[in-house]
Amino acid sequence: MERPELPLPQLHAFVVLAEELHFGHAAARLGIAQPPLSQQIRRLEDKVGHALFTRAPGRVALTPAGSELLPAARRALTDLTDGLAAARAVGSGQAGRLRIGFAASLALTVLPGLLRTFRHRFPGVHLDIHEMTSAPQVAALHDRTIDIGLLREPPTDETALGFRTVLSEPFVAVLPSAHPLATHRTVRLAQLADSPFVLLPRAVGPTLYDQIIGLCAAAGFSPQVVQHAVEWQTVCALVETGLGVSLAPASIRRIRLKGVAFRGIEPGTARTRVAVAWREDDHNPLVARLLETISQDPPDGPQDCGPFDRPWRRDSGPR
Repeated sequence: MERPELPLPQLHAFVVLAEELHFGHAAARLGIAQPPLSQQIRRLEDKVGHALFTRAPGRVALTPAGSELLPAARRALTDLTDGLAAARAVGSGQAGRLRIGFAASLALTVLPGLLRTFRHRFPGVHLDIHEMTSAPQVAALHDRTIDIGLLREPPTDETALGFRTVLSEPFVAVLPSAHPLATHRTVRLAQLADSPFVLLPRAVGPTLYDQIIGLCAAAGFSPQVVQHAVEWQTVCALVETGLGVSLAPASIRRIRLKGVAFRGIEPGTARTRVAVAWREDDHNPLVARLLETISQDPPDGPQDCGPFDRPWRRDSGPR
């Protein structure tokens, strides 16, 4: 069906005249003189092919054709007004949809505060949250199925993605409560050389996995990995069964399991970092709004991530 060409000024003039039923009043409301108003109505009637108003001295009334057109004209103007408002809100980063990927362990640290602050600032934005490990987040960013990633130990060889550190925390040893070292306040890494390990698979977080293996190597041993688990909660649950020990970010201590002991490690200089990630070529204003939220008003983080009272770190911004 051919789309009619109806200029908006004509529709607007028609609706106002239909509401006022008086050319003088309608012209005043529109801020124009009566002759231009009459011309607008005549042009619209020519397009419709029928009179829209009956005109008599001192009296203007809608014709049946005018009465039929009026609801559609009002809807068109309302839809356009709403559409313009929505477009402006999305364009300014006040509305729209932001897809966020996050590593499950971040629900114990930065995620709740970030989402709470962002939703308070931008209530018109719909947040679409996806739980996924670090490597799948990188892939999802490249595939454009998420807009923002919150991941642990971002890769160092990415040129298409930007990263900003939001949290740095030490590692802890995760031990069964019956383990002989569980009675110690801290554990030297070399003391874990003979213990079997439970770790995340390298595929879900290559940089973090390599960092843990590197810490063990620096302590003089290669860990005997007997089991992999995709999530830290599962790692802790397997440690509780006595299957092995693990090294994990300090925030994992917030997973409360009676049969698991979390102990500081020596040397304790190693840190694991959490970063927000985005596509460098992404011009979605909502991405910029989230990065601004991190920079301008970082929410308080947990108090058990090591020596950091406020684990969000303000960096310089997108590269």
